[in-house]
Amino acid sequence: MPQDPTERRVVVTGVPRHTRRTSPYYRPRTEIDEQTTLGHTYVRSLMRSQLRAAGLTFAVLVLLVGPLPLVFAAMPDGATLEWAVLGFCLYPPLVLLARWYVRRAERNEKDLVRLVEDR
Repeated sequence: MPQDPTERRVVVTGVPRHTRRTSPYYRPRTEIDEQTTLGHTYVRSLMRSQLRAAGLTFAVLVLLVGPLPLVFAAMPDGATLEWAVLGFCLYPPLVLLARWYVRRAERNEKDLVRLVEDR
């Protein structure tokens, strides 16, 4: 006896291994995309933390580079000493400061992504 063409057999090969429990009521990505108050709060929090890192980096930069013209003016005329100070004494701290800033900015972004993704 032939089977009815509307009836089909479904073959299940296994249980899904990775199921994601998401609440249909809370979607942070949607909040950010639709620019709701909560999404605005998320973005403002990220911007505030990025601005804090940039401000701290700028303050350290000003403290590190700001006094150099006064130091160079107080020194006797020695261009080689000035270049040595700029090249060997100032360059490594600037590289470290830039590296710290980039790592901090990336960590701020990862924290926001983790906050949005985990819920």
